[in-house]
Amino acid sequence: MSNRNNNQINVPEAKEAMNRFKMECANEVGVNLKQGYNGDLSSREAGSVGGQMVKKMIESYENSMK
Repeated sequence: MSNRNNNQINVPEAKEAMNRFKMECANEVGVNLKQGYNGDLSSREAGSVGGQMVKKMIESYENSMK
């Protein structure tokens, strides 16, 4: 079994959009993200940003089905 990471974003425009989305979600949950490396974040802070991103993606998908 290979350990390849397939989580690469290959389209530059998509990468920029995801970064903007991540910053927007971080702002909504009160986490201060900076451009580049954010290794000083706690697991709780990073998880809250990821959780907010997933929540908004699910809401967007559900709204598109109506």
